[in-house]
Amino acid sequence: MKGLSAFLLLLLCFQRAKTDETPASAASATAETAGRPNIIIILADDMGFDDVSFRGGREFLTPNIDALAFHGRILDRLYAPAMCTPSRGALLSGRYPIHTGTQHFVISNEEPWGLTLNATLMPEIFQQAGYSTNLIGKWHLGFSRPEYTPTRRGFDYHYGYWGAYIDYYQRRSKMPARNYSLGYDFRRNMELECRDRGVYVTDLLTNEAERVIREREGQEQPLFLVLSHLATHTANEDDPLQAPEEEIRKFAYIKDPNRRKYAAMVSKLDQSVGRIVSALNSTGQLENSIVIFYSDNGAPSVGMFANTGSNWPLRGQKNTPWEGGVRVAGAIWSAQLQARGNIFTQPIYVADWLPSLAHAAGIGLPHTLELDGIDLWPQLAGPVDAPHVPREILHILDDEWRVTSFQMGHWKYINGTTSAGQYDQVLTYRELDDLDPRESRYVVTVRNSPTSRALARHDIRRMTQQRVMTLRRSAAVRCGDLQRGCNPLVEECVYDIWDDPCEKNNLVYSTRHSEVLAALRQRVQMLREGASAPGNRQGIRRSDPTLHKCTWDVFEVEKPALAPVECNYHGSPCE
Repeated sequence: MKGLSAFLLLLLCFQRAKTDETPASAASATAETAGRPNIIIILADDMGFDDVSFRGGREFLTPNIDALAFHGRILDRLYAPAMCTPSRGALLSGRYPIHTGTQHFVISNEEPWGLTLNATLMPEIFQQAGYSTNLIGKWHLGFSRPEYTPTRRGFDYHYGYWGAYIDYYQRRSKMPARNYSLGYDFRRNMELECRDRGVYVTDLLTNEAERVIREREGQEQPLFLVLSHLATHTANEDDPLQAPEEEIRKFAYIKDPNRRKYAAMVSKLDQSVGRIVSALNSTGQLENSIVIFYSDNGAPSVGMFANTGSNWPLRGQKNTPWEGGVRVAGAIWSAQLQARGNIFTQPIYVADWLPSLAHAAGIGLPHTLELDGIDLWPQLAGPVDAPHVPREILHILDDEWRVTSFQMGHWKYINGTTSAGQYDQVLTYRELDDLDPRESRYVVTVRNSPTSRALARHDIRRMTQQRVMTLRRSAAVRCGDLQRGCNPLVEECVYDIWDDPCEKNNLVYSTRHSEVLAALRQRVQMLREGASAPGNRQGIRRSDPTLHKCTWDVFEVEKPALAPVECNYHGSPCE
């Protein structure tokens, strides 16, 4: 332990210096964009850590996502904030939620606030560098004022919804807060979008993403596209899990009817990945593209917005400080990656995507950004044995709920928890009897997926049975035996997360780890002292869809007074 204080000092110096290594200001980027890679981020919503089959799950398969992982790199230790708004804010800003005011819960549709306007977002940076910037799907970073909305925050184009979630067919949502009505939430830029009503939204968003990709064929301007899916988030509480009946029937062997619907939702999401990769391939844009897939946070297995998603074997779920809330499924593919067909074990945080992708695109970043994310592109694109970069990750620092979850190197510190600790354990287990019939031909199924067929021509090595199964076994998370548990409501918890990914052995009382505990406490306090105040505000009546023709609309601006109208499941502003 003698070297820990020196390590902490090194880490803090590294954190202060990391933006100084960038070449130049994005504002001075040249107009020359030819050759810059397309950036495509496919973002799942509330998908479980174990709901991708490349980690060994056999209940239902995800052949397209698996193919992306096996042809590219499995992001073995990818971390994200444990809820939607802070996770999306960290992705786009490159900063911890404590530095954007999003550290406490999410933005509900009726609340008059948004991601801080003093943050420069990734789409703004890529837009200034000559990219066509597009968001398809979910925003969830505020819409009470026009300046909070996507096309005012760097996206040239947005097709999708502003709020937290919608129905998969009718595109309406009702917030769980009392006395708020059902409202329509789907737009093309700032205008209501009413076409293709009744189309399953996963297909609808994929259709639009394919259209955007095809329109870029033959153009020199590079593409920045975030396909931010509703899947696998629940819809409204009266009918939370939705998928086409023909898709649900494919999983008739799953006994739990809700889990069966969830499997169908994941299947449609997996098909979306295949369609996007195929569209890039058929238009000749794949070779010069970086494709990333990941989930915004862990699944809510039970409780509020429960979707049956599985984070096994990790503890906890969405909105908890445990690995099941913050360690997410993810994969990356690019022809620039030297070590394709391997696992990326370097810890990576979603805020790292901004500096890493800017590096990949040759975009210099101004020092004034003060990013918390670090540039990991040399490690991602480098050889398989590229040395790990020491880094810290602040998972949660919420002084409203008195919850801290912080990782420094391979040490993780937890103090406090959410929901009185009722979701702190392992909440799901693999169902061994419900076996996907395709599992017996798993490698063939993956190789025959649209994603694999598109990527195979760029593969360094053939995707053999042995190679796939070796990667699949290596991607499985294995837990040790319980040694000393921890109750974060009454004590601090310290884990060696590298050797104890399932957070079973609390080291806080070990005298050998006293210096570790002191360093973790010290760094958390330093971060706390630099935190912004949470931006959360109470919902206001002016937001109610009854005052906006049954839509969720901007509501902090002066508009002509409208008489309230009844908004229910039978009416629509599109009719």
